[in-house]
This record gives sequence, structure tokens and C-alpha cells, in this order.
Amino acid sequence: MNKTVLKSMEIIKLFFKEEKLTLLQMIEKTGLPKTSAYRMAESLLELGFLEKDQEGAYRLGLIFLALGNLVADRLDIRSVALPYMKRLRKETGEAVNLVIRDGDEAVYIEKVDTQERVRVYTQIGRRAPLYGGACPRILLSFMEQDEQEQLIESFQMIRYAKGTPENKEELRQLIQKTRKNGWSISHSELEDHSSALAAPIFNHKGDVIAGISLVGPEVRFRDEARAKEMIEKLIEASRQISVELGAGDR
Repeated sequence: MNKTVLKSMEIIKLFFKEEKLTLLQMIEKTGLPKTSAYRMAESLLELGFLEKDQEGAYRLGLIFLALGNLVADRLDIRSVALPYMKRLRKETGEAVNLVIRDGDEAVYIEKVDTQERVRVYTQIGRRAPLYGGACPRILLSFMEQDEQEQLIESFQMIRYAKGTPENKEELRQLIQKTRKNGWSISHSELEDHSSALAAPIFNHKGDVIAGISLVGPEVRFRDEARAKEMIEKLIEASRQISVELGAGDR
């Protein structure tokens, strides 16, 4: 590998932990000769990878902000999530859905169907209210509290099935429980006799950007031991997807 590139990367990595460094500090930390360190630092400065403050100390340039945003924006959550969704289906036998928020609704953008004969069918593009069903509600539960409360106040609580939350106070209690647990569960909220388990997916900013869920007939989700096992696998999948999207190891 090119030694100059490697040494330049060594300098850049110093700023992963330090906000700014003088040339002398860079020399001390890298062990580079003064002339080499100066030449590399000035080259990185000219390229925009570093910048100088008024005291002459170096810090990372704004180009990293632009590059970071580009990487984050170009990560397709569906392509990142799909392998984990397929693994979840294999491990649990249940269907797996992926939803994102669109206004006051959740939109189903990807799915992996179960091989079981008795199943709950979900169509890509389907919309659901954020207050109904485990996966839509996971998006509501982990958003900023002010925005969350504004949405709750705006909801007209329509009863889609026998288990749909009846009022806003019940919804707030479900949200509180979801945030405490880190996952949500629903029974007969959007369709009678159907159940779902859901977990949040976070981006590099720590914002919830999607929900992933296991969905199936209610009878298969009422078994506490089986549900606990599915929850563990679901949470691990959501964590790994979040890490790939830059959220860090939560």
C-alpha cells in the first residue's frame, strides 16, 4: 500500500479522538519527522480534509461532513435490512415486515413472507396509522417527544380491529411501555386474529427511521416462551441493521 496515503490516514485518524491538534502534537502522536508531518498536514489542508483555526491548530475539514451525509443518504435501508429479514424468517418461521414513516402513517416498504400455510399477508405500499399495530407504533414511540405529542393530539382514533387502542391515554401508556422495553407487541390491532412484534431501527444521528416486525396469526404469538425467543432475535436484527446504518453499537 502507498506509504504516503497510509501516513496521511494516520494523521486523519488522530482527529477521531481529538477536536484539534497543533503540528507539534501531531508529530508527537505519529512519530513522523517534522518535515514529513508538515508536508502531509498542509497537503490535507489544501485538499480540504483539514482546516486551521485562528491559533494555527489543525482540525477536520467540512468535507467530512459532506462525505458523511453522502454515505448516510446513499445507504438503502431496504438492501441493508433484507438479509437480516430473511434470516429472521428462517429463524422464526414468521413473516417479516419493514416500515418507514410518511407523515402520520407508516408505509410498508419491504417484506419477507412466511412459508407457513396459515399466515398474515401484508402488501408492500400498504399504509397504517402510527397508533395501530406494533410496527407503526414503534416509529411513534421512539420519535422526539414534542413531535410525538403533536401527532397524538392530531389522531382521530379509528378502530380497525378489536385490539386497536381505544383512546389517546391508552396509546400513551402503550408508548411508555414500548420505550421502556425497547420493543412493541400488538394483538388484533389492524386485523383481527393477527399479531406482531416490532423493534426500532436507528440511523447515524440516533433517530428512529424504520421499524422491523415479525407478523403472524395471533395464536402463534400468545405463547410466552416462543414470543420471548422471537423478541430476542428481532432486537438483535434491529441492532445490527442500525449499526450498518451508522447508529453505533447501541
